[in-house]
Amino acid sequence: QVQLVESGGGLVQTGDSLRLSCAASERTFIAWFRQAPGKERESVSAISRTGLSTDYADFVKGSATITRDNSDYTVFLQMNRLKPNDAAVYYCAASSVDNIGDWARNWARTSAYDFWGQGTQVTVSS
Repeated sequence: QVQLVESGGGLVQTGDSLRLSCAASERTFIAWFRQAPGKERESVSAISRTGLSTDYADFVKGSATITRDNSDYTVFLQMNRLKPNDAAVYYCAASSVDNIGDWARNWARTSAYDFWGQGTQVTVSS
């Protein structure tokens, strides 16, 4: 059972930055998803166990960076130039797969993840 705790959300203005943190209980493949009211949960970014492989949704390429600190299994999502449509609850999720190829092919699917955090709210004012 992987435990995940997100933090770092809050209320910001358009154009501001936020760094979200996901404290994991062990080193696994981690992804960030987000869900806005009335919308489906969508993938944002993901990182491999070593941190050497990362993926991003098209809508955050160039404005977000995912990193990890494997000394304490924390994964960070740095988001810059935030816009009102970035407002959502952001969740981190952990996958228990062993094969990086399997994870890489499915990183954007919610079904690829076995454990979820409680989420952190990001609100962006215009």
